[in-house]
Amino acid sequence: MEPSLVLYDGLCNFCDASVKFIWKHNTAGTIHFTSLQGETGQQLLRQHQIPSDIDSFIFIENGKAYLESDAAFQVARHLDGPWKMLSVGRILPKSLRNAGYHVIARNRYKWFGQKDACEIPPPEVRARFID
Repeated sequence: MEPSLVLYDGLCNFCDASVKFIWKHNTAGTIHFTSLQGETGQQLLRQHQIPSDIDSFIFIENGKAYLESDAAFQVARHLDGPWKMLSVGRILPKSLRNAGYHVIARNRYKWFGQKDACEIPPPEVRARFID
């Protein structure tokens, strides 16, 4: 089975913390990662015809791209232990879920800061990163 893939903003501190959380709680290693800024990330954006204004978090699984809150809840399905329960948030109306998502996405640099470059992951998870 092909690994699922998180595309994330490699310059965003919040996104970086989210990626670290995911790799720690997806011990099966079924989720891999690539930054939106990298060559693979850019290629996947074009391949899945993802609008250029989507710039924070995308999840690709079985050839389908999930955006915004759908991406977050799809990822939750792959997490270990009680974190998997976060996926039940999908029952909320999509407009409400995405409204909350957009507030965080628009303010992520202001609230959490920004990096100058993508961070290099530790050796034990480096194989799960593309680019």
